[in-house]
Amino acid sequence: KGALKMLAEKAGVTIEYSGGGNREDTSKKERLRALMSRASEWYTFRFTGSPAETYAQKRGLSDEAMVAWRLGFAPDAWRTLLEAFTAEGFTIEELLAAGLIKEADGKQGTYYDRFRNRLMFPIRDIADRIVAFTGRTLETSKSDDGVQTAKYLNSPETELYHKSEILFGMDRAKDAIRVRKFTMLVEGQIDVIHAHQAGFTNAVALSGTALTERHLALMKRYSENLMLVLDADPAGLKATARSAALALYGGLRVKVARLPKGKDPADLIGEDPKEFTKRVTEAKPIVDFFLAELAEQESDPHRLLRLAEGIVLPLINAIPSPMEREHFMQSAARTLGLSSEAVRESLKRLPKLQETAGGSSVQRTAVPSARSARDTRSEILLAVLHAYPDTPLANRVKSEYIRITEAEQLPQIVLPEPVLFQAEQAFGEEPSEDAADELLHAFEEAVIREAYQEAVMNLRRAEASGDVFLVVDAQDRCSKLSARLAEIGQ
Repeated sequence: KGALKMLAEKAGVTIEYSGGGNREDTSKKERLRALMSRASEWYTFRFTGSPAETYAQKRGLSDEAMVAWRLGFAPDAWRTLLEAFTAEGFTIEELLAAGLIKEADGKQGTYYDRFRNRLMFPIRDIADRIVAFTGRTLETSKSDDGVQTAKYLNSPETELYHKSEILFGMDRAKDAIRVRKFTMLVEGQIDVIHAHQAGFTNAVALSGTALTERHLALMKRYSENLMLVLDADPAGLKATARSAALALYGGLRVKVARLPKGKDPADLIGEDPKEFTKRVTEAKPIVDFFLAELAEQESDPHRLLRLAEGIVLPLINAIPSPMEREHFMQSAARTLGLSSEAVRESLKRLPKLQETAGGSSVQRTAVPSARSARDTRSEILLAVLHAYPDTPLANRVKSEYIRITEAEQLPQIVLPEPVLFQAEQAFGEEPSEDAADELLHAFEEAVIREAYQEAVMNLRRAEASGDVFLVVDAQDRCSKLSARLAEIGQ
């Protein structure tokens, strides 16, 4: 297994070992993979002549690109996929586990298609297996029912799909990233496809989540250079600062291609591909980009210095290489009209990052042990559902579990026999409401406490970076969770 694992890691493939104890899990994953592949075929079959094809054509996607990326169409109906796939032999449980259908709120046992009247983008893992979908709405106004109003709708987290680990397009971009020696990160799926059409086959995008350390680890398999091509509006600049700080901590070199205001990559490529190429060619290192951007936007020299101290210096401080750090320190001094000594002194006042061989300690801070109080109580609650199915208690536990965890559905896990036995022992033949209340209360407290501990870690990271955006967001998160802990403890 050791040699196989090394080869797999080099190729960017995750090996899933199956043994006597997890054959049922492996079989379940295989069924889910077959279901997702079949769903992609089903959406693709309905694409030609659909409103989704019309929209894709209006956005400038070529016929070749539509076929290559296997774009699809989710019909404007509530149960079309559900009825078709149950007729093919897939179960309700499998369709729920794959994130293709949802249970109606307040109507137990009533299900409907998750994606309706949407242009469908299949999301693949690094091994080219379809694990999820993003659906772009084709509605021109808000729906009457108020349910499906999101412009983009992503699959929920499933056994196959973990948003923090998947980059849209990486399955197709990884070879080009090795050749070009940098990853191009754009905002959305249409931006990725446009970039590939224009010859930038090293482009990838996030899918419904912020940039994470796992995304960066995936990028580093193929190149240690990252180019951010994001919107130039204030929200886009804020996202650029956050992504860049995390990437620098992760040991990547970061550049930014500045787009015209109000333009995303798809717009600019569609209107003027040569201009997009020019912008990419002229991409600046992240520090130079922000120095130029802040100097252009801020005429007050005192405010410019404060912004530079809050945004630019933390980025310089995060650069692992002493020589590169010195280079950008000199660049900041020239742009701000300061002496190198003044900038160096300001850098010294920033929190020190304890470097390790693989990156900063900030990057390696971990969440508490996997076998936490939350996990233990979660297993007991799920065991209650298995031990007492179709009872008022089970219905209550299910709805409370989903409320507390803010999940869309219950996790699909196989519980060990001892856990089921413990639940039956604890509750007896007639489960007590008081016992259930106590368990749910303890579970909610454990969930909030774990979230608070993680928020505190994130606040420490933000304070260590000096990034004012990150600090404010982290403080707000800690404050809200602290208030919830105090409330539940009363």
